[in-house]
Amino acid sequence: MRHHKVLAWERRLKRLFDKVDDLLEDEFGGRFLLHPARPERGATANKESDGLFNIGASFSAGFGSRLGKGYIIDVRMVTLDNVPEEIRNDIHNAVIREVEYLLPRYFPGKHLTVKKDGSVFKITGDLGLGSL
Repeated sequence: MRHHKVLAWERRLKRLFDKVDDLLEDEFGGRFLLHPARPERGATANKESDGLFNIGASFSAGFGSRLGKGYIIDVRMVTLDNVPEEIRNDIHNAVIREVEYLLPRYFPGKHLTVKKDGSVFKITGDLGLGSL
């Protein structure tokens, strides 16, 4: 069972990543063929389940990390096409740029940043839920 404040926080984070998903679909969606088993963009009620991209984050307690706890950003493309490294970098840079821009809008008053932690990018900072 998860606390209702954690669930609310993660729903807000999901809305942020849905916005990032839209940006990526608009900018990069037409460049690669969608995996044959994947529904077209907008065909489902959840952006994670359709279109070329699945953008999200998973919580990490940060054991062994220099940054500690945070949300690791996950960017997946659902295609069988070969995606050149340069394009992958452009996509990841667009995700980081947009997440950094949207964090203060979706989480006003929180001091959240996106930082590279080893080979991944992580949302760190004030992850507190206030008084429980």
